[in-house]
Amino acid sequence: MARWRDGHGELTVVRGDGEGVPVRVPLEIAASYRARTKGLLGRDSLDGALLLSPANSVHTFRMRMPIDVAYLDRRLRVIAVRTMPPGRLGLPRLRARHVLEAEAGAMEGWGLRAGARVEVGL
Repeated sequence: MARWRDGHGELTVVRGDGEGVPVRVPLEIAASYRARTKGLLGRDSLDGALLLSPANSVHTFRMRMPIDVAYLDRRLRVIAVRTMPPGRLGLPRLRARHVLEAEAGAMEGWGLRAGARVEVGL
């Protein structure tokens, strides 16, 4: 299983059908308990995505914006993508090991959907 430290990197979205050019997105990594707990709280926007690892669920209590949430398995394949408005509790995903968060609508634009694979570059 991949282990990261808090910091910045680059997310590459590889579509499940192998079609198209991979999409590269700025990435923030929240690997410590403190960084994962803070997440996107208090923010009005996000440039790119936030990776929470390890994680298998999220909530949007005290968030200022709706977000896209992608649940990833241990091989960084997307299990599911959901859009969550503020004030919600997401159910844990049994196979999920990591969670990606982004502004609502961003993941659709990147072609990120169930079956896609992502890569994390530092």
